[in-house]
Amino acid sequence: MKLLEFEAKEVFGREGIRIPKGVVVRKGEDLPPHLEEIGDRVVVKAQVDVGGRGKAGGVLMADAGNASEAVQHLFNAHIKGVPVNSVLIEERLPIEHEYYVSIAIDRSKKEPVILFADTGGVNIEETARTNPDAIRTVAVSPLFADVPAFLLRELTGTAPAGVRDAVNRLYRVFCKNDALLAEINPLVTTPNGVYAADAKLIIDDNSLARQGIAVNRDLTEREKEAEKHGFSYVELEGEIGVIGNGAGLTMATLDLIDHFKGRAANFLDVGGGADQERVKHAVRLVAGMPSVRVIIVNLLGGITRCDEVARGIIEAGVSQEVIVRLAGTNEEEGRRLLAEKGYRMLGSMDETVRAAVEATA
Repeated sequence: MKLLEFEAKEVFGREGIRIPKGVVVRKGEDLPPHLEEIGDRVVVKAQVDVGGRGKAGGVLMADAGNASEAVQHLFNAHIKGVPVNSVLIEERLPIEHEYYVSIAIDRSKKEPVILFADTGGVNIEETARTNPDAIRTVAVSPLFADVPAFLLRELTGTAPAGVRDAVNRLYRVFCKNDALLAEINPLVTTPNGVYAADAKLIIDDNSLARQGIAVNRDLTEREKEAEKHGFSYVELEGEIGVIGNGAGLTMATLDLIDHFKGRAANFLDVGGGADQERVKHAVRLVAGMPSVRVIIVNLLGGITRCDEVARGIIEAGVSQEVIVRLAGTNEEEGRRLLAEKGYRMLGSMDETVRAAVEATA
């Protein structure tokens, strides 16, 4: 789950990373009194979960006297199509230099990797594209509670000691919060020290309960419904709905769809031992996606009974064609039930996927 900037800064601040003075205003609220305590010159930032917010008009410069107009302007705006429901008003820092730092998981090395550049800000993507050597990287064993000093020196070069300290504290944030990404862009030096002028923090969805987060805001309504039923579910962009049991079988189904030049609309693993009720909810969930024109149900019956699967498909009663491949426990009874209701049940994955792709051609 991705935190908003002000939420990420609160986490950073608890770890000792300096953040600008600021206040959050939510839509419908009045500006707080004594706004001048933040400073005469302020930055007004839309709190939206999109990248490139600054270039899209989501960051405005103002002073204490016209901050309210800037806030209202953002509340009336959409940043890359996303409405603005909260705004962060911060002191405008006297920036001397901007750096870039981020930490993510290197999946090939299975450990955190830190990226650092001597120039940060809104053009960091362009820097990465045109001058990749400007971004230095080091991998850090997750066994370390802190980044070893020699790695910090290698990473930050001639940057001030305060920058190295901020990078190390960001690494602690990353580890303590089960993060997939922790980023400061820019990390700035000022006459008063080093500050995180911006903040990004993405927490692993699998760790939300451990982090004390009850609701994953990033989920769509359909993804929330899938979570409620315990499905492993991912939305994609195609027309062929996919239901399987077991991640390997379901992924193999998606691979075959791609092989036959089709496009999967989703990944849905109902898990082992799926009964009639569970299958019914899965079929209805996938059928509710506006893009879905045909649904593949590809299940192997072990502890899952094929007759239960068949009854669930029939009870779902969706309008799209459902093409079925079942094998295993009570397979013949499942075939009989589906045949009586006119469903297509094919013998192999290849046949099933090819039929679904042809149906959407």
